[in-house]
Amino acid sequence: MISYLRALALAAATLALPALAPTLAQGQEARQFFGAARTASRQAPAPFGSYAKGCMSGGVQLAQTGPTWQAMRLSRGRNWGQPQLVDFVTGLSAKAARMGWNGLYIGDMSQPRGGPMLSGHRSHQIGLDADIWLTPPPRLNLTINERENLSATSLRRANGAYVNSGWTRGQHELLKAAASDPRVARIFIFPGAKVQMCNDETGNRDWLRKIRPWWGHHYHFHVRLACPTGAGGCVDQDAPPPGDGCREAQEWVNNILNPPKPRPRDPNAPKPKPQRELTLADLPQQCVGILQSR
Repeated sequence: MISYLRALALAAATLALPALAPTLAQGQEARQFFGAARTASRQAPAPFGSYAKGCMSGGVQLAQTGPTWQAMRLSRGRNWGQPQLVDFVTGLSAKAARMGWNGLYIGDMSQPRGGPMLSGHRSHQIGLDADIWLTPPPRLNLTINERENLSATSLRRANGAYVNSGWTRGQHELLKAAASDPRVARIFIFPGAKVQMCNDETGNRDWLRKIRPWWGHHYHFHVRLACPTGAGGCVDQDAPPPGDGCREAQEWVNNILNPPKPRPRDPNAPKPKPQRELTLADLPQQCVGILQSR
């Protein structure tokens, strides 16, 4: 893997020599360039590509601290997004405060110019994804060091089949508020939480359709906004299946508690190829210009 300093040098060369940027990028992983960017491009805000294969122009930085939020893990430089995402997380944090929490701790959003990350997520590439901690903030005056080292609390039990005693009606109402926002396409959380919300909801259940079970996501939930209106270069994910999704979530839980037997592998089947890192050539063509923008 190219070192971080090497990545910075490559990105600097890209920005200094725009005519050569595509040539320099051909043999390199795209994450080296986007992971080294420290500022947004001076272009109009826009997402390009899909959530796991794209970039963004004109990114907006979430303030490190606001009246009802704090951005966590600032050293990662991932508190950027499309204007709609920044508006969403700040608005949701205000709703959390009205519900009785101090606000929200905001985890990873996107890098300044989006794109693949040096570590962690495959998605979060176009400025429309955000991780929001499930832990109610005890206070909103954490130091930079505390934001780097404070651990979120896991809310899962039995490997995600159930919630634990840390789960409260507060998390339920927070997720309901998030899913009820028309800009939200889906929310990922561990299966046991989805089943718990299905069991507890006695009112309108339409919002549950957007809550999707997924591995991990027991320290935070992952919000994904739909492509903004008029964003022609943005590729939406397929909509969730019709219905509240509760039966499917229960199937996830059943498979956790009683794992199905693995199918025997066909000895003649080709071995699966390891997933390779994206190169700049894999991304929408606008991503080269976004890297070149001062």
